[in-house]
Amino acid sequence: MWLEILLASVVGFVIYWFVSRDKEETLPFEEGWWGPGARPTAPEDESIHPFKVETSDEEINDLHRRIEKVRLTPPLEDSRFHYGFNSNYLKKILSYWQTEFDWRKQVEVLNRYPHFKTKIEGLNIHFIHVKPPQLPAGRTPKPLLMVHGWPGSFYEFYNIIPLLTDPKTHGLSDEHVFEVICPSIPGYGFSEASSKKGLNSVATARIFYKLMLRLGFQEFYTQGGDWGSLICTNMAQLVPRNFYPLTLFLGPRFRKLFGYTERDMELMYPLKKIFFSLIRESGYMHIQSTKPDTVGCALNDSPVGLAAYILEKFSTWTNAEFRDLEDGGLERKFSLDDLLTIIMIYWTTGTITSSQRFYKENMGHHFMADKHHQMKVHVPMGFAAFPCELLHVPEKWVRFKYPKLISYSYMARGGHFAAFEEPKLLAQDICKFVGLVEQQ
Repeated sequence: MWLEILLASVVGFVIYWFVSRDKEETLPFEEGWWGPGARPTAPEDESIHPFKVETSDEEINDLHRRIEKVRLTPPLEDSRFHYGFNSNYLKKILSYWQTEFDWRKQVEVLNRYPHFKTKIEGLNIHFIHVKPPQLPAGRTPKPLLMVHGWPGSFYEFYNIIPLLTDPKTHGLSDEHVFEVICPSIPGYGFSEASSKKGLNSVATARIFYKLMLRLGFQEFYTQGGDWGSLICTNMAQLVPRNFYPLTLFLGPRFRKLFGYTERDMELMYPLKKIFFSLIRESGYMHIQSTKPDTVGCALNDSPVGLAAYILEKFSTWTNAEFRDLEDGGLERKFSLDDLLTIIMIYWTTGTITSSQRFYKENMGHHFMADKHHQMKVHVPMGFAAFPCELLHVPEKWVRFKYPKLISYSYMARGGHFAAFEEPKLLAQDICKFVGLVEQQ
């Protein structure tokens, strides 16, 4: 007992020492060039051009030919999703993909919102920009940048955009009305991939900041999950180094000492279960952080392999218990049309390899040596803790990283793909956060 108290005291002192180092620093605003060859001497064209998603008979016929030639390995008996994507259920998806999924119709859905491209640091950056259809008299919309992660895309935000740009029509308060900008990370979907090594979250944050300046926004709100959360953090110029995971091992006995709530305990323990869950779900990360181009060769050549690789994440990252179901629970939260649209964005643009390289650029070198990991964020920040996320982050940990945390919400349901799964819950929490910011 005394040994545990001593250990807790030492850990507490270490944490306090790091927390107390609250000097405000900013990342240097450097310049980059990610296009092919050397940077041109002429100034970069800063014009913004409309863009439309298109398809062709050749593209669709090629897809169907590849699906028809698929070779599947039968699953083990009663394996469900314990070995990865169950090939029996995959047959159902492939049948739907070939006979019922209408890519041309989904292209029309994608073009429902205005798309644009503009060149920044040598890359054609794609984004959608959605303005409110109507505004209360005397009001101006609040600019909101929303950034996706992997294996997602800008399409994840299609269901939440109407709730933010036209809330009253959808049964929500119109106290806060937004105009929403959703860019594609370079190398994802319709944003051009870097030709050079080194395009990481900091470079992406700088590119997106330049995008917002180009659109005329000096101040704006940001929201992101997965890589989007890191990119948005980098845009605030500061990223902390987090030492709070050390308290995981002392939490059950010293919950009050570390500021854990009962809900934190429910979401973090038993620790053995959480540990093995993280090990089980993180294999992709090691591959993509070390040899993204190798697995990318297979995924970029096979639409079936691409679908299995990505859709498995939409199963277990939505709810870890879905791995116990024969169909992976995929259709409990999503439609096959929506899921296959995300796959098609990767397939038709051929960007699965370049999207995976983002892991190599951010985690494959000297990950914690990067300056931004040792810095804090000194802008108002909100955090939505979805219960089925891969790892729960208690408020105490978040506040260490973001001293000006003003909103921390335990969400009623939802997992990794928050905007895609629970658009109404996330929209309400965004409005809650904005309200708190404006009261300050």
